[in-house]
Amino acid sequence: SHPSYRHMADRCGTVFLQKQLNQQLTNHIRETLPSLRDKLQRQMLGLEKEVAQYKHFQPNDPSIKTKAMLQMIQHLQQDFERAIEGSGADGVNTMELSGGAKINRLFHERFPYEIVKMEIDEKVLRKEIAFAIRNIHGIRVGLFTPDMAFEAIVKTQIGRLREPSLKCIDLVVQELTNVVRAVTEKMQRYPRLREEAERIITTYIREKEQACKEQVMLLVDFQLAYMNTNHEDFIGFANASSDSQNAENTGKKLGKVTNQVIRKGYMAINNLGITARNKNYWFVLSSESLSWYKDGEEKEKKFMLPLEQLKLRDLESSFMSRGHMFAIYNPEGRNVFKDFKTLDLSCETQDDMDSWKASFLRAGVYPEKQTSEGTVGEGEEEGERRESVDPQLERQVETIRNLVDSYMKIVTTSCKDQVPKIIMFLMVNDAKAFINGELLAALYSTGDTQNMMEESADEALKREEMLRMYHACKEALNIIAEVSNVTLGGGASKMSTPSYGQSNAAPAPARRPPPPSASPRLPPARPAPGGLPPPMVPQRR
Repeated sequence: SHPSYRHMADRCGTVFLQKQLNQQLTNHIRETLPSLRDKLQRQMLGLEKEVAQYKHFQPNDPSIKTKAMLQMIQHLQQDFERAIEGSGADGVNTMELSGGAKINRLFHERFPYEIVKMEIDEKVLRKEIAFAIRNIHGIRVGLFTPDMAFEAIVKTQIGRLREPSLKCIDLVVQELTNVVRAVTEKMQRYPRLREEAERIITTYIREKEQACKEQVMLLVDFQLAYMNTNHEDFIGFANASSDSQNAENTGKKLGKVTNQVIRKGYMAINNLGITARNKNYWFVLSSESLSWYKDGEEKEKKFMLPLEQLKLRDLESSFMSRGHMFAIYNPEGRNVFKDFKTLDLSCETQDDMDSWKASFLRAGVYPEKQTSEGTVGEGEEEGERRESVDPQLERQVETIRNLVDSYMKIVTTSCKDQVPKIIMFLMVNDAKAFINGELLAALYSTGDTQNMMEESADEALKREEMLRMYHACKEALNIIAEVSNVTLGGGASKMSTPSYGQSNAAPAPARRPPPPSASPRLPPARPAPGGLPPPMVPQRR
């Protein structure tokens, strides 16, 4: 009741505190409601597209099951087509090669490399030619080069093409199986349908695999059945006798015109010591040399290695190395790089290593030959060396060698061209046609379509959770609308004032003076200089 406190009497007490807290809460709700409403509306709109198919969904309705099966098969057809043909940009794998791209790499990099890798060693080939010539002459002394020796050696070489061709088919089947497994993952809503579709497609691919292998074997048999020595690219006996190309030129670079760059990329060198082990360098492979730099800017060159007379062989990864390894070496035992007999290189993935091997093949660095004949004893080898001194036999061996080299180039070129075409026609394209035309009929022929279209437990739980969330968002928006109408509608004008009632608070009533008492009254306290007066001290009665 003191005059010094009278100006703030209307802002004291729990009633005023209640009004202030209510006003702050109302203002907070008014500021928060728009963003909360927008967030719920966005979430509800995002759910509406998925919930639309569940609003009138009946799991046991046959018409809904039939429609879902047709949609699943149609999506599978489109996904398989995109995976093989590469059409469309949806779901493109940016981490590794897959589908049609990997099959293309198998055709044009892995398959040619395997063919070259299976070629017989030059010394063994010349030894076989010499034996064939002698055995054909028999007891007689041959005056002319026998063409039967050429035919026998060529048939042996053509027969070696079976293994890389069959290996190529196996790799393509493996990749097609991976594609089928990937495209059927979207059918996981119906696990039985997914398993049945994957089983039917895989079984069909396996059947076509057998037909494809039989056709490739027929292709090799066609080459063995008849030697077309009148081929336009065949050098013939007359040219073979006078031609000077021999084993030294068998490693001739393919298509070498200039020092053309063939490939660039990172690889690690594994035999430079512990400190530099597994360090990546930027390699540049050209038709004449292999250079490596510190990084991809190609400013700081570390070394340049000529490719003349170099070979390539596989290495097994050790615990100190990482990735897939291969080595470059000189067959004559010379140092390749500084004091090292080999240059051990490693790549992070098998695909990278296969691509580098195919690039080295283009540059004339051929792989180490695999022979199954075994080593020859020193005495026998010395006897063969003495017997091969016959100049006439040497000329005949050289002639047959040139003929074999010329004809095998024709056969391998044809094989590299025909085997991928056989695989595409009998397996890849046929699998696409089967999925597009016969897969649905094969599924219906099982007679168990209703059980195949049973939803998985996870899918049913997901549908219920989505519907519950959708209805919760809808109910929350209704509540927000009601709160908004009450808070921002009728009470909008009232919230601008500090109180919910009158616009101006009435002055507080004056307090009654205390009753008289016998005790003497204390004198009123003087206000502190420059401040409010001190509080009243209660008197004792």
